[in-house]
Amino acid sequence: MSEKKYYTITVFTENQSGLLSRVVSVFSRRHINVESLTTSRSSIPGIHRFTIVAHVTHEMVQKLVAQLERQVDVLKAFFYEPDEIVYQEVALYKVPTHIFSNSDNVEQLIRSHNARILLIEPEFIVIEKTGHEQETEALFKELEKIGIYEFVRSGRVAIVKPMERLNKYLKSLEVEMEE
Repeated sequence: MSEKKYYTITVFTENQSGLLSRVVSVFSRRHINVESLTTSRSSIPGIHRFTIVAHVTHEMVQKLVAQLERQVDVLKAFFYEPDEIVYQEVALYKVPTHIFSNSDNVEQLIRSHNARILLIEPEFIVIEKTGHEQETEALFKELEKIGIYEFVRSGRVAIVKPMERLNKYLKSLEVEMEE
């Protein structure tokens, strides 16, 4: 049996209500936790993209993709290993304004993590950090030591290193239809 790894699954769909529920149910029925999920429109008009991260075996990710493709309104699904994609997450941190008073430590902390300040209010400051989960988590751990009100992290957003397979797939369908 192969070992579990983190796979990024991209699912291309039409924009239909109830589809998110059906996509997630494919994972739920197999008792697989979705580690991260983001949705957005894709580069192709009228087609939306789900980016899902799951910790599974190679055999299981193949089955998941096949099951996802059987869903109505799913055009195509693909899976990738980390070295096949470029990915990031965005994290926001709300910290008390007073921790910046008379201290260069917080400023140095923000600089060392390549984060930036988005908003300064009398009671709090909002900081943004873009990076991989380990990087956003590392800044969270540091801010936790000095005070933090809120923390939120987006799901993974990924771009495939080779040309997007959906474009190739759609072109192959066009060729088949012309023949």
